[in-house]
Amino acid sequence: MLDTARRSTAEIIAALREELSERALDAFILPRFDAHQGEYVAPHDQRLAYVTGFTGSAGMAIVTAKTVALFVDGRYQVQVRNECAGPFFSHHHLFNEPPESWLAQNAQKGWQVGYDAMHLPPNWFDRFARACDKVEAQLVAQISNPVDAVWPDQPAPPMGRISAFPLQFSGRSSKDKLLDLAAALERENADFIVDTQPDNIAWLLNVRGADVAFNPMPHSFVLAGRDGKVVWFVASQKLDDSLLDSLPDHIELQPFDAFLPTLEKRISAGQRVLIDPDFSPVAVRQALEECGATVLCKPGLLTLAKAVKNSVELQGMRNCHLDDGVAWTEFHAWLSETVPARAKAGNPVSEREAEDKILELRRARPGFISESFNSISAAAGNAAMCHYATSPERNALILPENPYLLDSGGQYETGTTDATRSFSFATRPEGYDRAYTAVFKAFHALMTLRFPKGTQGHHIDAICRRPLWDLGLDYDHGTGHGVGHQLSVHEQPQRIGKPYNPVDLKPGMVLSIEPGYYEAENFGIRIENLVEIVEEEDGFLAFRNLTLAPIETRMLLIEDLTELERQWINSYHAEVHKKLCPHLEPATQRWLKEATADI
Repeated sequence: MLDTARRSTAEIIAALREELSERALDAFILPRFDAHQGEYVAPHDQRLAYVTGFTGSAGMAIVTAKTVALFVDGRYQVQVRNECAGPFFSHHHLFNEPPESWLAQNAQKGWQVGYDAMHLPPNWFDRFARACDKVEAQLVAQISNPVDAVWPDQPAPPMGRISAFPLQFSGRSSKDKLLDLAAALERENADFIVDTQPDNIAWLLNVRGADVAFNPMPHSFVLAGRDGKVVWFVASQKLDDSLLDSLPDHIELQPFDAFLPTLEKRISAGQRVLIDPDFSPVAVRQALEECGATVLCKPGLLTLAKAVKNSVELQGMRNCHLDDGVAWTEFHAWLSETVPARAKAGNPVSEREAEDKILELRRARPGFISESFNSISAAAGNAAMCHYATSPERNALILPENPYLLDSGGQYETGTTDATRSFSFATRPEGYDRAYTAVFKAFHALMTLRFPKGTQGHHIDAICRRPLWDLGLDYDHGTGHGVGHQLSVHEQPQRIGKPYNPVDLKPGMVLSIEPGYYEAENFGIRIENLVEIVEEEDGFLAFRNLTLAPIETRMLLIEDLTELERQWINSYHAEVHKKLCPHLEPATQRWLKEATADI
């Protein structure tokens, strides 16, 4: 958690504005990104949270002398207004009111708009550049980040230990992956690829790290060539001695801070270099252009290669979901008994206590490493905030009359998990069961979908939403995201949602399926399982379930379900019961038998 006790938000914003004035800047673009454009950032890089107080995982601000314009997506519209209230801020939807449009409407002729070139991807930079051109303003790269200049107690950069990821879990050697990459560069007629995404690099080099909570990957950069060799820019003091001594000849170590200078030295005029325009710093493109290289902007080769899991990785994902399912079932049984009993005794269970309980149960499972994200443990109206997080000041009670939602996952030696369940203990708010039934029908529609090769996530999103749309309901978040193999729980490039995403869904990819519905200040509903994509005998693709955890049925309006929907939930629960029972204590077995009974 950030320590802002010494200075108020007003004082921090005032100090930043003074710094911008000294730099002759009229505005500063402040994304949540670090140099790796990731969703999760280390405390050292939580500049947006330090300045504004917004703690969500996606957003940005434009700071001017008169306002701080905050832009967040649909998941955080309630949260941002709670965390960033007052006259300092204006609030905007990241996609419906994009920041470049705001800049074009509010910037004035001659404005100098500052940005950190390591924290802005090329495609974002280009949008801001076009917006500035419209009003004859100018983007100005900053040699140092102005937020760092006004952050006296800024945490140090992360220095998590880096260790080897064994072949028994990875399924392929780093050398083999680099040979495949070299062949891909040959096909693309490219001499090099620059990659700055930690999960891509960890996958490529078969290493894991600990620089950011929940994400077992190190901060580093790579320059990989058509010759199968790679320059790895990383702080060598992070490396375990055994890893340092065993690095193969095809990996050359360079200091982390030598990244941009080395690119300028190693890349010659006319050489062709691939970068990802959405997931690399614009500073990379600028450095390559400075040395005369031809920059090829294309979605990452490593990003797509990593997304298609090999057979060892997929078996690992199946194995860890069995262990995770045991923890979920033990938690569900505990919650069902404890919430009513503790409320009756005058000592209700809190959101944080439930969050701690699922973590305790996961820690008892073999191979568990850590949570895969900060659990969303949310009772009543808190569940309407899609990415709600408990804190010492924000820790509601779970009462029998209020529905509860838990979105939680784990990092295991063999893979990564993520699931969401909605719970009820007694009577429910008006409209809850109708909405819950629609969410289940949406979930079922996608879980059972067959689709042809060449299908992309935006092609099938509406199929999931249809049961909600039929009732005039919807949700303002994606329907599914990619999931890494003991890497990021939100993995690119595969996803399912409304926005255009030109990535074919392929066998071996792992995604979530997670429709929901949220009624502000009242309740939130979400059902989420992870699935792997498989190819069936006729060549069509389908989703194969990975998550093993009971789904509450007491909130379903049985008369609104089709026969196929009833058969599916009964079949799913039969699988859950069969696979989990041998790993459960007798009391939990009895609870599970009742919880998975046919409807």
